[in-house]
Amino acid sequence: MPRVEVAEQPGVGLDGSARPSEDVVVVRPDAVIVLDGATSLRTDLPSGGWYASRLAAAIAERLEEPHPADPADVLAAAIRAVSAENGFVAGHSPSSTVALLRWTETAVDALVLGDSPVIAFGPGGPTVLADDRLAAVPRRGGGGYRTRLRSGAGYGPDHVAALRESGAAMDRLRNREGGFWVAEADPAAAYRARRARWPRAEVHAVLMATDGVSCGVDDYQIFPDWQAVLDLARRHGPRAVLDRVRAAERSDPDGSRWPRPKPHDDQVLVLVEDMALA
Repeated sequence: MPRVEVAEQPGVGLDGSARPSEDVVVVRPDAVIVLDGATSLRTDLPSGGWYASRLAAAIAERLEEPHPADPADVLAAAIRAVSAENGFVAGHSPSSTVALLRWTETAVDALVLGDSPVIAFGPGGPTVLADDRLAAVPRRGGGGYRTRLRSGAGYGPDHVAALRESGAAMDRLRNREGGFWVAEADPAAAYRARRARWPRAEVHAVLMATDGVSCGVDDYQIFPDWQAVLDLARRHGPRAVLDRVRAAERSDPDGSRWPRPKPHDDQVLVLVEDMALA
């Protein structure tokens, strides 16, 4: 069986105060599930972490079946079940990213919905399975929260107000053509996920991350590539990667260098080793 190491660390709320992480990890004998619940800007909805924990449990339950369905079918059924149980309606519900890794004796399957990538390492180096549709959504010009932060305005009530305005615009693009796709209340979103399958004998290791970690590669560029992340995680453990990202954020406390919704996001990094040793 592969060896799985998990490192996780909470970030902060929109007001900068401590609160429980909204990232969720489930490790099974033949699978790993990673979800990043979206921080809610609405007080009338359950938190993204609440939703992520229930969706993760629903996914895990369906993976326990003797012959679990295709990963997209599993995710769709889990979304449907959580939505029905709680009366959620598409467009007016909490949401979460999903990264699912599952293996058999011969193959490794990965599914990514939202910005929580899966990186497989083989003889040719890393292969990144990522969903970049959120990052590709055109940002509004002028007075968006990123512009405020770049100007040195920093975090605080005005930042939260700008973030709410930006969030309302993004809500109109969630799970729509030309926008981006996440797990929410529409099971059809599961079939918009990015997918990959690799021969198990060719996969030596896998990393799974939420965007509180992948930002170290994609945005901050404190790691030149995912191979550097794997090297650090192998030498000093996955927690060392989290600490490196958090240290970079502490060097930019007002978000002027790396504009981001919160000074620190929740972090999860999963290292799956010895994958090829069936």
